[in-house]
Amino acid sequence: MMFIIASITVLLALAFMFTNGFQDASAIAATFIASRSATPRQGIILVAAMGLLGALLGGSAVAFTISGLLSIEPDTQLVFVLLSAVTTATIWNLATWKFGLPSSSTHSLLGGLIGAGIASGGIGCISWGIESLIVPPHELTGFFKVLVYLVISVILGLIGGYGMRVTTRFILRNAKRSANQTISRFNWIAAGAMAFSNGANDSQKQMGIIALVLLSSGLSASLEVPLWTRAVCALLLFAGTLSGGWRIMTTLGRKIFRIEPIHSFDSQVSSGAIIAASTLAGAPVSSSHVISMSVIGVGAAENPRKIQWSVGKEILVAMVLTIPATMILSFILSSLFLASTGGKL
Repeated sequence: MMFIIASITVLLALAFMFTNGFQDASAIAATFIASRSATPRQGIILVAAMGLLGALLGGSAVAFTISGLLSIEPDTQLVFVLLSAVTTATIWNLATWKFGLPSSSTHSLLGGLIGAGIASGGIGCISWGIESLIVPPHELTGFFKVLVYLVISVILGLIGGYGMRVTTRFILRNAKRSANQTISRFNWIAAGAMAFSNGANDSQKQMGIIALVLLSSGLSASLEVPLWTRAVCALLLFAGTLSGGWRIMTTLGRKIFRIEPIHSFDSQVSSGAIIAASTLAGAPVSSSHVISMSVIGVGAAENPRKIQWSVGKEILVAMVLTIPATMILSFILSSLFLASTGGKL
């Protein structure tokens, strides 16, 4: 029975990886395609392929940050906690995708882990990392490491997008319209680099969950990410990205403001740098929210009056609600699981 529950949890984590592809990864292709730097088919294939490489080669620092959030002994009860967390995160991803909102897979998974963890062992079973708040950002631990980097990355996305647009507008102040052809070519490089960074960061969250499941169920003797896990997560991220996520692309690429090739370049470069730095720091960040804020920042620098601020408001509402909503849902789900089995199999 334990093997069956562990298998279901791993399969759900992999399903969540697939939804991550059309939720977060699709946000990467949004400006690239909307700026007409590539056709939809070309853009999706490039982003999917580079995301695949990022997942395969991106290391494990983020995975171990995620796996270290819960102070629960690896046992049957922890498997139920992880099952509740990935179920909640997958449901949230599908719901926000349905309404075309670029919600965060990272936020939903984080909320799911915390809610289920509290249901299992109370507030004390969460590695909050409060004591690390007085140290430099690179020495943060636990939940607050994740939260601080999530907030900082979103703010930097807005500032970075704004700063890039101001900088490139000054550099290209005397450029002719034909310069768009060159910028479109550079967009291929920028989009590929950001897709690689996103694949490296996003895939590791599910790798960390699967590593915990394998350890808790006795299928692995240590907390490590097996090669097959990395390969399957990479392939599912690739498949999820190829499946489209067109609702998210429409929101980011068309509804905020009219995106030209230079706007896409500004957003891609600023977002990619932030996501890459976060991955090196072992911090799981929200690619979709970093990109969303960078697009708004670019638009604000271009012309604030042309931005559909109502769309930005919807994105911010989804951003604020995701963690508390998934915490509550996961808490309820985990409580039901544990109550029905007594936490044992």
